[in-house]
Amino acid sequence: MLQALGLGPAEEAIYTALMARPTASARELAGQTAIEEGEAARILLDLATRGLVAVATEAGSETSESADCGAGFQPARYRLTPPSVAMAPFLVEQRNALHRAETAFSMLTEQYRSTAAHPAGSVVEVVVGAEQVAHRFHQLQRGAQRELLVFLVGVPIAVPREDADVSENSALDRGVDFRVVAARSYLDGEDVSRDVRAGILAGLELRLADSLPLKMVVSDRERAMVPLDMADSGGEPSAIVVHRSGLLTALVHLFEREWAQARPLYTTATGVREESAADQQPTEGELEVLALLLAGFSDRRAASQLGVSIRTVERRTRRLMDLAGADSRLQLGWHAARSGWL
Repeated sequence: MLQALGLGPAEEAIYTALMARPTASARELAGQTAIEEGEAARILLDLATRGLVAVATEAGSETSESADCGAGFQPARYRLTPPSVAMAPFLVEQRNALHRAETAFSMLTEQYRSTAAHPAGSVVEVVVGAEQVAHRFHQLQRGAQRELLVFLVGVPIAVPREDADVSENSALDRGVDFRVVAARSYLDGEDVSRDVRAGILAGLELRLADSLPLKMVVSDRERAMVPLDMADSGGEPSAIVVHRSGLLTALVHLFEREWAQARPLYTTATGVREESAADQQPTEGELEVLALLLAGFSDRRAASQLGVSIRTVERRTRRLMDLAGADSRLQLGWHAARSGWL
């Protein structure tokens, strides 16, 4: 755990062992950790230099002096510096390093796009072959930080459904907003209903359409992947990856249009079912969220009050807005009052 803050395995062992004692000498810690006494003493001096431990005097006060300053010829004894004080600079440095890495990533991405050999190369990338298509698909799903928008059509070709499920679960675990529109025929596949139910229970939002114009995945509204006709690539699976452009914006608009017209799917004890006319009213759980939001609660505070996740609050709020035909929470409140929801 402490290796993430810059401590090596031996340093972590010494630090953790010292945590269980008011004070300890290098010899005592060496016996407890199976690290040689000389190495333990070196580690303690290094930790003291970094402000993580301090040399303890007989009176129990702390000093920044070296191990030779112990009372008489007694070996120096060490105590921990409060972690909340000692670890803070390391944590800040880790955060700063991550920020620098993210900035470098953004700069490299923009530089790549601006220096592509052909003007269209920065907008559309053609990927050919089952292995390459699967690789790019997983990159898009596993790289998503905020949102994934997906059209599901027909039988998977380049990416087996079980492999797609692994990427899907990884995205849901990260808290990615995951919305899917599936063609009705997609649910006819073997074991699909079971997998769909598991996905909905994990936080995926799924709606059903009679038909869809294409397969598609959009990652963070920055990249999209659309399969090509295999006849155009010698019978091999192929796809295009679309980067930020007017074309990508059009694909996002297409998704939102289909999403608005599609019917939600809900879990049942044995599978999933399509929303019916009776489902056009808010559920009890949705009304609880609505009451808290209208009372001025934030999503996070509402989630804490109800004992649910923030993602659940956001999902219930979105469905309320869909039922109300509202584009904002202000419009949602007005519709709720007019319709007698509360």
